[in-house]
Amino acid sequence: MPVKSLVTSKLKSIYKKTIKEEIMLRKQKGFTLIELLIVIAIIGILAAIAIPMYRAQTIKAKMTEVTNGMSNVASAVGAYFQENEQWPALAVAGKANVQNSFGVATGALGRLDDASFTVSVLGVISGTVIGVDGSVDNRGLVLTPSLAADSSIYWSWTGANAMPPAYIPKR
Repeated sequence: MPVKSLVTSKLKSIYKKTIKEEIMLRKQKGFTLIELLIVIAIIGILAAIAIPMYRAQTIKAKMTEVTNGMSNVASAVGAYFQENEQWPALAVAGKANVQNSFGVATGALGRLDDASFTVSVLGVISGTVIGVDGSVDNRGLVLTPSLAADSSIYWSWTGANAMPPAYIPKR
């Protein structure tokens, strides 16, 4: 067999192989319908889990604003008790009155209803949550002081108006 025909036959076989490989690559260029459906199903499952968790965390973050604001008032009421050795003589209602009586800035109390925010004669601080989410709006938080033997104050949180337990601070 002459060299020229041997080279030609080799080139033809290489050319046929590359054409076949190219055709195979063209066929495997995209994803199959099943693969796409599986990916969509996985994304749907992840979204079904993540969206409620995200919603709950945003509510908890907004409730942190409420609890921080009430804790600021608790610090002021505790200081009042330590200085005067008694709780306030009169109940204080409304954010402006709390600011005037205890010197607490009302900006921190933005997510509490002004009409329902009170400090009782026993030092109990209560307020109704507004502007957070439908699951906690118009439900209340109560911060109750307890005196230890050494006159230190321990504050405990409770819910009011069916506040979901997940949004009541532990301490």
